[in-house]
Amino acid sequence: MKKINYNDKGSILNPLKNLQFFARKPITEKLEPRPASASYRGFHINDMDKCIGCSSCQKICDNAAITMVEIPSIKEDAAKGIRNLRPAIDYGRCCWCALCVDICPTSAIELSREYVHVCDGDETDSYFVLPQENGIHGLNFEKGWTKTEDSDLLDRKRRPMGEMEPEERIDNFNEIVDGFTLQMAVEEASRCVDCGLCEDACPAHMHAPNYIRSIYEGNLEQAVEWMYETNPFSHVCGRVCTHICEDACSLGRADKDGNKSSQPIAIRWLKRFAMDGVSKTKIKQIAKKGMARKKSGKSIAIIGAGPAGLTTAFDLVKKGHKVTVYEALPKAGGMTRYGIPNYRLPEDRLDQDIEVIQSVGVEIKYNVRVGIDISMKQLEKDNDAVVVAIGLQNGRSTRVAGSDNKAVVKAVDLLRMIPKGDKFEVPKSAVVIGGGNVAMDIARSLARLQKQQFKKVNVTVSALEALGTTFLADDEEVKESLEEGIVILDSRGPRECVIDKTGKLESLHTVKVESIFDEQGRFAPKYDESDSQFHPCDMVVEAIGQMSDVPILGDELTEELEWNRGRMQVDENGATSVNWLWSAGDMVKGPDVINAVADGHRVANDIDKYLK
Repeated sequence: MKKINYNDKGSILNPLKNLQFFARKPITEKLEPRPASASYRGFHINDMDKCIGCSSCQKICDNAAITMVEIPSIKEDAAKGIRNLRPAIDYGRCCWCALCVDICPTSAIELSREYVHVCDGDETDSYFVLPQENGIHGLNFEKGWTKTEDSDLLDRKRRPMGEMEPEERIDNFNEIVDGFTLQMAVEEASRCVDCGLCEDACPAHMHAPNYIRSIYEGNLEQAVEWMYETNPFSHVCGRVCTHICEDACSLGRADKDGNKSSQPIAIRWLKRFAMDGVSKTKIKQIAKKGMARKKSGKSIAIIGAGPAGLTTAFDLVKKGHKVTVYEALPKAGGMTRYGIPNYRLPEDRLDQDIEVIQSVGVEIKYNVRVGIDISMKQLEKDNDAVVVAIGLQNGRSTRVAGSDNKAVVKAVDLLRMIPKGDKFEVPKSAVVIGGGNVAMDIARSLARLQKQQFKKVNVTVSALEALGTTFLADDEEVKESLEEGIVILDSRGPRECVIDKTGKLESLHTVKVESIFDEQGRFAPKYDESDSQFHPCDMVVEAIGQMSDVPILGDELTEELEWNRGRMQVDENGATSVNWLWSAGDMVKGPDVINAVADGHRVANDIDKYLK
C-alpha cells in the first residue's frame, strides 16, 4: 500500500488525467433515500397544532438558524398562551444539534430520519423551510431524534409552596401560605425560558420574565422596579392575583406523552417573594421614579379607592396632575380589603401598597359618600375630569321564594363586616349559594368563626356548576375548603328558602342541575325536579354575583349616560358618553384585581391625553 504524503504538492500534469473520461458514456444515478439509524438527526418536523409559538427554539439556537414566521390562519389566544408564530429553519445555518427539540415545552418539534432534499428549479429559498408534521417533503418519514426524559432541558416541576395544616388554620384568619425561601425562589426562577407568553396574557402586561430574571440573579430591588412599571398593587397581586400569566406559561403544557406532569412557573409566588424582600422605604423610592418635574395645574376627582381608582390616581399624579380620591368607607382598598379574607391577603400588605401610592402624592378623603356628602355636579365643577371606580359592592339575589327573609344574606355584606369588626350572629349551620371564589371566601370565613365560637364547622356550599369541569372557584380554593371541613354540593340549584310558620328559616331546598346554558350559550338552567334535597340551616348566604351602587350618580347624570345591561357604557379607554367622566375597574370589567389595575392605566393615559 502506497503511503500518502500530505506534503506532496502533486504534478503540474495531474489535471490532464481528466482527459481519460471524455470518451466514456455519462451515467446518471437516481439518488434514493436509504434507511437511517434510529436516532438520526434529519430534517425537522413540527406539529403545528401542538406548537404554541413561544420562540424557545429560536432563542436557544446559537446559529440563528430559526426564524419565527407569522401564520395568519392560526388564531392567537394570549390568555391561553398561543401565538400565531411558527419556526422556520434555515438549513444553511442549522447544525442539527437538536437543542430546539430538547427545549421545546410542548414537544412539538422533532427531527426526522429524512436526509435527502432536492431543489425544484431556481428556488433560492429552498433551504429555508417551515417544518410541518409530515416532514420537509411531506413523505411521513419516521422520527429520528425526539425529546426524552434525559434530554429534556426544562425543569418541569415547580417548587411547592408550604402552608399551614387545616387543623392549624381553621380557627384563625392568619395567612395560610409560608412564602418561598431564597433558595426556593432562585430555583423556581431558574425554570423560566423567557418566552414572554405570561406578559402577553397579563391584562397589565407585567414584565414577568424581567422580574423573574432579576430574582434569579438575586437583585430583588431590580425585580420590584420591573413590577412598579406596570403594577402599584404588587403586594396584593403577589397573593390573590388570578394569575392568568400562569395559565399561559409555556411550561404548563402537556409533555410529549400528553400528560400534565409539566407545571407552570409560580409567577405569583415569585412576585410575593420579591415584594416581601424589599423594604417599604426602598419601594417608595422606586415608586417615585419617572415622576413629572412640573405640575400641570389640572385636577382630577376619583370616586372609589380600590385597585382601579388608586392605579388611575397613581399614574395621573406621576404625570403631574393633582388627584383627590373619595372613599365612602374608613379605609382604602375596595373589595381587596372588604371582600378578600385576611388568610389570603393580610391587611398589612394591602396597607403597604396603599401607603406607597399615597407617598407619590395621591390624596384620599375617607368616609365621604358621593351623592350624599358631595354631589357629582360639585365634582364636575371643581375638577377637569372625574373617574367613577366604585366596584361591585352590592350582592345579587337569587330571588327564589323566601330569599327576602332576614336570615338570607349577601356574601359581600358579610365579607365587608368581618374586617370592619361589625358584629353579627354567627350561624351554627349555614348554606352558601354559589361556586365562585367569593362563595369559597365567605364559606371559609364562616367556618373559622364557627370553629372559634362553637368548636365545630357546619357550612355547605351549593353550586350550579360541576366540580372538576365547569366549577368557577380556583382549584386551590376548592381543595382548601374541603380540607377545612366544608361540604361542597355541585350541580345543584336553589329552589326555595324554606320558612316556617313563625318566619324562621328552616332549610334551603335544591334540585339537580341538568344543564346551565342553552344551545345559544345563554344562561338558562334546566333541572331534574325529581332529584330534590333539603339542607337544614340557620343562615343562607347568596354569593351569585355583584353589582355597582349606581344611584350615587344621581338621576340626571344616570339619564344622560349610556348603559349596557346595567353597566355604564365606556369605550376601550374607559371614557363614558359624557366628555368629563370616565369609569374603570370591576363595575366595567368585572371582579378581578389585575384587570382593575390594567383598566386604571388605560383610563389614566386617556385622561392625560384629554387634559393636554
